[in-house]
Amino acid sequence: MGVTSIPALDPIHAPFTAAARPGLTGGRRIGVLLSHGFTGSPYSMRGWGQDLADRGYGVRVPRLPGHGTTWRDLATRRFEDWYAEVDRALDALAAEHDAVVVGGLSMGGTLALRLAAERPGDVSGVVVVNPAVATRRLDVKLLPVLKHVVPSFPAIAGDIKKPDVAEHGYDRTPLKAIHSFMQSWPATLAALPRVVAPLLYLRSRVDHVVDDSSTPLVLDGVSSTDVTRVELEHSFHVATLDHDAERIRQESAAFVARVTAS
Repeated sequence: MGVTSIPALDPIHAPFTAAARPGLTGGRRIGVLLSHGFTGSPYSMRGWGQDLADRGYGVRVPRLPGHGTTWRDLATRRFEDWYAEVDRALDALAAEHDAVVVGGLSMGGTLALRLAAERPGDVSGVVVVNPAVATRRLDVKLLPVLKHVVPSFPAIAGDIKKPDVAEHGYDRTPLKAIHSFMQSWPATLAALPRVVAPLLYLRSRVDHVVDDSSTPLVLDGVSSTDVTRVELEHSFHVATLDHDAERIRQESAAFVARVTAS
């Protein structure tokens, strides 16, 4: 039986890294870890990451396993693979910086919350954009059976209000992989009380991918006493590429500066 080959990585999906420039951040080396969402890639985070890098922060935007290649590759990956990737990225940032803030979009936001819960001593702040820890969709109840019968559903990528902007995510959603993500939700919810770092929660008013059932679960679940909620009025789910991208950059830069001040 032959080995299925994975296409070469398109450069637009490559991880993004930038070295800290402490001369711009009061002499301290400050790191920021940003994670993209399910079926997306670092492409959706690169503008955000570059903005933070331009302000002097050391930035890492890893490519989660199975992303930026093919949806069939993603179908072989599980939540443990994605968490391990951001965990390694946090290891690298924590070793080289005086303080680290973690953040992400959609599933990336969920991963950031999990990192903050599991490694509170290494996380000085958390920034999430439309994170997912629950859903009201009834068809997900069928996933345990469907994933063995139907390999994929139509795409969830590309929910962007701004015209002529693409996420360059997958055109199919692998069911085994997304079920693995949803199976991680109970453990993530149980871990939320261990999140004590300041939290910046950015939420699109209209989101066709992640419904608003996650918002109260996160905001009521964390133990953080410093919580800021920002409504994104002009964007859909992939807000980092949408009309509110600049607001996300400004709000997160101010947040990072504040929570990492010595």
